[in-house]
Amino acid sequence: MANDGPVEHGYPHLETVRDSITALWKRLSYDTVQTFATSVAPADVAFCDTDDLYLGAQRVARELVRHYRLPDARLIVGFREMTHAANVELAAGPEYFVELNDRFRTHRRDIGAALAHEVMHVYLHRLGLSFPGLRENEILTDTATTYLGAGWLLLDAYREDSASSQKLGYLTPEEFGYVLAKRALVFGEDPSVWFTSPQAYTAYVKGMARAREDEQQPPLTAAGWAGRRRYARDRRAHAPHPDARYAFTPDGGAGGLRVSFPCPTCHQRIRVPVKGRMRARCAVCRTVLECDT
Repeated sequence: MANDGPVEHGYPHLETVRDSITALWKRLSYDTVQTFATSVAPADVAFCDTDDLYLGAQRVARELVRHYRLPDARLIVGFREMTHAANVELAAGPEYFVELNDRFRTHRRDIGAALAHEVMHVYLHRLGLSFPGLRENEILTDTATTYLGAGWLLLDAYREDSASSQKLGYLTPEEFGYVLAKRALVFGEDPSVWFTSPQAYTAYVKGMARAREDEQQPPLTAAGWAGRRRYARDRRAHAPHPDARYAFTPDGGAGGLRVSFPCPTCHQRIRVPVKGRMRARCAVCRTVLECDT
């Protein structure tokens, strides 16, 4: 939690974020991901200063448990002084103890954001989905929270001006915006209407621009003229330039080539013959891609 400290920007964790999206699609399956097409509604996690602190926190926790479809999980929420925003004790369940930073006693509007991340820890724990290493696993948790419809709360908790700053989670604001944009492109949902933080909206716009770039990489036909020209040159040389996300391999004994590239939706790598215009269908997220290989 950045509390009046420097806020990191940019996309330093982008590859881990993309790996997290792929892992979610693979572990949950297409049908399960589709059940999260509707995000947590602002009214369902709203927290007023007049609400009882503990009863209100329990109410928001129950709403997030419902959103993640964990009906047999019960969260007991407490508050204490700590460095991090929150912590959850991952036991066998069905009861899970969540501790929130004492800061949230007076910053109640962000309790939903902190709980969204901690309840996702429970969800991933029950799925048996994790990454090695603390930082990678926290990035997975932030990504899953956002992709499955509650992470707009985490981005909206980002506020920064000349005198103070606050940011929750391990992702940068732009990375939160990127994951929100990837979700918006899949479900046709616009989370920007829920933002109360102008800095969150700016980060979302930047993340959407980065997400759109994924849809404009060769060999996809949406790639621009410069990308298509570079791809044609690399194809003749049978070797991509260092920054390319596609790769060429021999096509068995046929003497031809195959090209592999990440799906712009789930980032699972797709491998197809190099033979001109064609359609490819991602086996993980079922996205149909127009290609010119």
